[in-house]
Order: sequence, then structure tokens, then C-alpha cells
Amino acid sequence: MNITKSELEAVAVRKNQYPEDNVKEIAFAGRSNVGKSSLLNLLVNRKNLARVSGSPGKTRTINFYRINDQFRIVDLPGYGYAKVSKSISEGWGDMMAQYLENRQGLTKVILLVDIRHAPSEQDIKMSEYIRHYGYNGIVVATKADKVSRNEMQKLLNVIRKDLGLLEDEIIIPVSTLKRTGYDKLLEEMDKLVAK
Repeated sequence: MNITKSELEAVAVRKNQYPEDNVKEIAFAGRSNVGKSSLLNLLVNRKNLARVSGSPGKTRTINFYRINDQFRIVDLPGYGYAKVSKSISEGWGDMMAQYLENRQGLTKVILLVDIRHAPSEQDIKMSEYIRHYGYNGIVVATKADKVSRNEMQKLLNVIRKDLGLLEDEIIIPVSTLKRTGYDKLLEEMDKLVAK
């Protein structure tokens, strides 16, 4: 897949703010500071389509990006950042449930986890949540440049085991810094959009 056109189409908190449900959507979920915005920018080959922030918990909305006038990438709010108030983080759960339950065009939810750490309790819950709605299958292990080649397979095995991934579910190690692994993710996205 070659992404040549990308634009922010909608920023939503409520269902009535979503764009029309008329194309396929691939959503990205992950804890705050996992590198979601950096990955989205790498995929679309733009520096700041998704706003990257040094302070976690910045994405508090569902952001819809129109890609190649064919499908959407949907950036779900980051979870698990302690400094965000409890009422806001509870609101995220409702926002996510409303999106996952009602979106006809949603094809896949890709979960991002930091390769350097075993999945957190919240990562495991999010994986179960995604599975509950039937959107499991792809996990992206971010920050792959931070670990050695020798460590990588061991860490990927930990992620697979802790998230209870099935044999046919894939983990793609990605480094936005070194620009590696994202081509494999684009291939998987291409298959999803072509279905």
C-alpha cells in the first residue's frame, strides 16, 4: 500500500460527530505515550498529521483520518495515563464502546504495545476488549529500535503469551525512529482494505 493522500476528516467525542459510515476503517488503540501518533505520521509519510506530544494523554478524542479517498485510519484515545482525571478516563471507556459497538465500516482494531515492557494490565484489558468486539488479530510492538535483535524475539514471545494471542494473530515490531517494520503493517492494512 502506498499512502499518497491523508487528511483529518473529523474529531469526535460523540457518535453524532462521526463522519458518515460509508468506507472501511482501521482503528489504532494503545496506551498513552506508546507512539501511536508517531506511527500514524510514519504510515502516511507526513510529519504532523497526527499531533505528537511529549506529554502523554493528549489524544482525548476519536480522530478520523481519510486515506487515499478510500478508507479511514481512526486514532482512538490513549489509555492508562495516571494524570488524567478519573472522570475523563471513564468517559473514554464510554466513547470507545460507542465507537466499537456501532461502526459498520470498522474492519480491524490494531493494538499498540511498547516492546520494552511486558503488556500492562490495561494493555491486557484492551486486548480482551478488542477481542470481545471481534476485531483482534494484529498487534504492533512499538519502539523496536530500543531493544537488541537478540532480545526482540524473547520480548515478542512475552507479548504474545501475556495477550493470549492465537497462532494466526501477528505481532509486528516497528520503529518510527529507524523507519522499520511499518511496511509490513502497510501490507496488512492493504489486505484489510482490499477485502
